Amino acid sequence: MQDGEVIIEQQGTAGIIRLNRPRALNSLTLPMIRTITDALDGFAGDADVASVVMSGAGERGLCAGGDIRALHESARAGDGLAGAFWREEFRLNHQIAAYPKPYVALMDGITMGGGVGLSSHGRHRIVTERTRLAMPETGIGYVPDVGATWLLPRAPGEAGTWLGLTGLDIGAADAIHASLADLQIASSRLGAVIDALSVLPRAGSPSDVDAVLQALSEPAGESRLRQNASVIDRVFCFDSVEEILAALAGEEGDFAAETRRVLMTRSPTSLKLALALLRAGRRSASLAECLGRELGACLQMLDNPDFFEGIRAAVIDKDRNPKWSPASIEAVGAATVERFLKPAEPPLSL
Repeated sequence: MQDGEVIIEQQGTAGIIRLNRPRALNSLTLPMIRTITDALDGFAGDADVASVVMSGAGERGLCAGGDIRALHESARAGDGLAGAFWREEFRLNHQIAAYPKPYVALMDGITMGGGVGLSSHGRHRIVTERTRLAMPETGIGYVPDVGATWLLPRAPGEAGTWLGLTGLDIGAADAIHASLADLQIASSRLGAVIDALSVLPRAGSPSDVDAVLQALSEPAGESRLRQNASVIDRVFCFDSVEEILAALAGEEGDFAAETRRVLMTRSPTSLKLALALLRAGRRSASLAECLGRELGACLQMLDNPDFFEGIRAAVIDKDRNPKWSPASIEAVGAATVERFLKPAEPPLSL
């Protein structure tokens, strides 16, 4: 397939999946999810394919996430498309995590939300000097999904809690520190990555791919999250948003002040639910368990006013001024959070 929203091709022994909506930052639609799933199935069964590369067309990013405008329209219409999208996207995330061949994600430029799901579950995760990675969901009245509640709790200390609650974007060094990526390679050398992978023997192993990537890698520089780890761990260790905000208020320095300012702009309901999901993810035994829990929360989001308001403010009216309901952290009670933890029906099939 050489055209369409996903381009599937083979170069030597490398199978290549290229997202092809550059004007939309390669945001994902349901047909794209299905095309990627089918391509992965095909490459897995092809003896001539030694590795698979996930990339994005254009220079702005790998993938900005799901097409939230389409999800918003589906939720308004009640046509079931949003639920189908999440079910199939989460199955794809699990497929990537369990993929039998070396899977290389080129996380160049914007890699957010669903883009993280396409990347950070893979075996070989490459960032560049242009990478801007985030799970920005609390800013649009939603919650971290695509298995993020499995990934983020396994970052060092409370770095994942900081990422999941603030929704702020990070660069290459922070992504590596947070265990969401493995190596930095200059964006100018990504073509060389594919060229080198394309000549690997058909019976190549993950260690062969590691050797190729290591040879082309470069130092990632200093991680801001690592530099502020003591503050992050001290503040985000609490199991309530109220305690986290209080702890931030007691900290000195610009990092704590900016973190608190950002949290105060996020959906109060999303913050409390995200923290509950992250803590549940920390106790979970598998990615599958987290994805199933996330799906239940996502389906409940279709009745959440903040989901509609957040997307309105971000991508429809673009006024960047959402009016959350409830408007305060204190007004979001335990019963509200518990409602979102209702298991999905039917359960996620993996």
